[in-house]
Formats: sequence, C-alpha cells, structure tokens
Amino acid sequence: MKKITVGLVTTLFINLNIVEAKKLPNIIFIMSDDVGYGDVSYNGGKIKTENIDLLAKNGVQFTQAYSVASTSSPSRYSLLTGQYAFRKNVGILEGDAPMSISSSALTLPMMLKKVGYTTACVGKWHLGLGDGNLDYNKTVKPSPNERGFDYSFIIPATNDRVPCVYLENGNVVNLDPNDPIQVSYTKHIGNMPTGEENPELLKMPALSKQHKKTIVDGISRIGYMSGGKSALWKDEEMADVIAGKAVKFIKSNAQKPFFLYFATHNIHEPRIASPRSSGQSGYGIYGDVILDLDWSVGQIMNTLRELKLDKNTLIVFMSDNGPRVEEGYDDGGLKNLKDHKPAGELRGGKYSLFEGGTRLPFIVYWPQKVKPGISTAIVSQIDLFASLAKLTKVKLKKDDAPDSREALSTFFGKSRNTKFKEVLIQNNGGAIALRKGDWKYIQGKDKEKEIKGELYNLKDDIGEKNNLVDSKPALVKEFQKRITEIRQSSSLHK
Repeated sequence: MKKITVGLVTTLFINLNIVEAKKLPNIIFIMSDDVGYGDVSYNGGKIKTENIDLLAKNGVQFTQAYSVASTSSPSRYSLLTGQYAFRKNVGILEGDAPMSISSSALTLPMMLKKVGYTTACVGKWHLGLGDGNLDYNKTVKPSPNERGFDYSFIIPATNDRVPCVYLENGNVVNLDPNDPIQVSYTKHIGNMPTGEENPELLKMPALSKQHKKTIVDGISRIGYMSGGKSALWKDEEMADVIAGKAVKFIKSNAQKPFFLYFATHNIHEPRIASPRSSGQSGYGIYGDVILDLDWSVGQIMNTLRELKLDKNTLIVFMSDNGPRVEEGYDDGGLKNLKDHKPAGELRGGKYSLFEGGTRLPFIVYWPQKVKPGISTAIVSQIDLFASLAKLTKVKLKKDDAPDSREALSTFFGKSRNTKFKEVLIQNNGGAIALRKGDWKYIQGKDKEKEIKGELYNLKDDIGEKNNLVDSKPALVKEFQKRITEIRQSSSLHK
C-alpha cells in the first residue's frame, strides 16, 4: 500500500509539473546579424520586410532599444549570460577561439531548463568552441550543448571565417572521416586555393587582406582550412538550411515549452542571396539578403500558426549590432543602396558607440499577454535574462546574470520607463557609452587616461551632431563617475 501511495504521489507531482510547464509560453529569440535600425520597412527602410512588419504590427515596437555591444560576440555573450562582455574581455572571436562562456556561468537556456523548457540554438554561434585544442574531426566540446542547449545546429563562427561547415550537436555535418578537416589562422595549410593567389576563382573581390585566405564556394574567407569537402556549406542555401532546422525543432517540440535561439546569418558579409531572393529587392545584394532574412522570419511564423502555437509564443526580434554595408568584400552593396539608409537617421554603424552602432530594430510579440503598440522606453537586450527569470519564476542566485536587471513590464509595453533609467553599451575594445534619460555620454580614452569624450542630448540631436561635452562639465563628471563605478564593480547590482 505504501508503494502505491508513493507511486501515486510521484505521478501526481510529475503531472502537476507538466500542467504548470504548459502554462509557460514558448520563447523564440530571433537574433539577426548586422541588421540596422533602418533596415526594416516598419522603421522606414525602403526594402520591404513584410513578415518582420507583421510581427511588429502585432507586438510592441521599441524605438529606443539597444544591443549591449556594437559587435557580434560581445552582444551575444551578454545576452546569453546576463554579464557585460567587457568584464571577461570578450571581443570579436576568431574561428578557432575557445568557448568564451565559463562552465560555471548560468546561461539563459540553463535557467529556462530549470522550469521544463527544451532548448535549441540554431544558426550563428560565434562564442567560441572547445577548450583551446579544437579538433573538428571529433565531437567538439564544449559546444552550445554544454552551455545549456539540448540541441544545436550552428555556424561555428561567422560566414566569412573557416571552417565553412555546420556543426550539429558538436559534430560536423556530412564529414567524411577519410577527408579530415584542418584549420589554421596563422599559416597556410593544405592545397585549397586562396583569394590572394587565385583571385580569378572568386565570385566577389575581397577588400581586406584577412579576407583573402582559403576559397570556399567561390568566396575567400578569413583563415585557412583543408579537407572536409563533403561538409562544406553552399552560401546561397544557408538561409534555407538554418530556417529548416529551426522549423524542424519547433515541430518536434510542439507539445512542450521550448526556447529557440534562432540566430540568422543575414545580412553579414559575404552576401550571397538565395535563388528565391536574388535580384528581387530592387536594392542589389544588400536588399536581397534582407529579403532572405524576412523570409526566414516568415517560416518561423507560418510554422507557429500551422501548429496553433503563435498565440502563446513569446518572440523577441532583435539584432546583435548596427549595420556595415561594405567591409571585407566588394559585393556591390554600397553601389545599389539608392535611398535606403541601413541605420536610418542615426549616426555611425557597426563597431561604433554612436546610435547607429547599437540602437536596434526590437520587437516583443506575445498575443496572449502583450498588447500591440509603440514604446519609447529605453531598454537593453541584456535585461531579457532577468526579465525572463521573473516570468518563469526562477530565483536567480547572487552571481547569476550579474548585470541583467528585471524589466518585464517594460518589455511587455506596460511601462514607458525602466526603474533604473540607464543603458550601457560597449564597443569591441570595451570602451563604454552610457545612456541616461535624454543624455548619452561616450567615454573618451587616451591609453588609460580619461579625456573629454562626447556628450549628446538625443532628444534634440538624434544624429549626434552637436557634442556638448564642453558646455556641461558637471554632467560629464557625473557620467564619468558612474562609468568608473560600473567598471570597478563585478555586478551592476552592487
């Protein structure tokens, strides 16, 4: 009798957990790559992003939302850990960089797993892999799977870096063991042609020396590789492959709460559009790959509607940093922009601490809980971690997500202000800008010595044309003091 009672209690407990878990929304982060504030048509962009616009129409559109950094690896690191990347010196990572997220850190997917979520990372990773002795011919560990994701299908670094292969749960997809992969970022290995030696083989010219290494699919990349011929990706298929894996994960997990980190590669260089989008935008290759991004968002939304999951799925659409139209390749992007402005009216772009480098297209969608509208609240993507902890009733420990602050009502459009009223952003080298109210201070440094920096009133000067640093010395000192406090602390909560 005792065993039956215990069994019934255990069964009841499990069933109650299942019922409780079903009340939670599915969560999807759509992390677009190098997409500027003005690259989406709902923000005035000239290239039609119909699926993203529909998401915006039915969600909260934020006009003053920020990435944590103006480059990829730091912003993604901060999003998934709730910790500013400058605290761990995380900048843009090479393709063979070791895992940047510590094994002791609580990640966002780890936190969600505590309350029953199945988790997946699909698309661009660029947060390092392995422990410093990376061997792509074996199961790579640590990978996203060792940092909280139940399933992963990733581009290891960026689409302009070798190795140009996909990893699924730490294993290279379609790898022939008789054709092992070798990768080097310091010396020429193997006999694959390079952009430096064989420019006649290129689909597009490379502009920088670092982009003139091993040629894969007609494009010279950063770094050298050899082997793995059966595993090499085709650039024009990449949007479809990644979206297909995301859709498959959603369909396979439709009966339980899931978290999908869907990190598209669009619109990062090198740009090769799918046959579906090629030549369709009217704005050259830059516009065509934005169409591929929009199509990918449509694939996610269509799948959710098909499975009747769209009403109880929380979706956050964002970018990792601002736009950069031309950097490593001459793909004709700049020549065909016409009247399209990737950053809108904002100054600067990727790498910069000006608004164009970090102010994002940012949408929060959840029909069951979030009323559509436009929010002028100042928000940062780093605060999604603590906010989702509150939503899912996970109690964070002292060292968990140390720089993430709970702002759930703001993200849901119920409050126009966050209680902390300041947002910090960094560039790739760890320099800091601080936004507080209408004012923004960009830290100035000459080696280790603090210099004047730049001060702007964004209410009157959204284009950051009028530097007021000389006319507001007291305010500048206040900003400098606050930045020093943040740098000297180990947590924003202290």
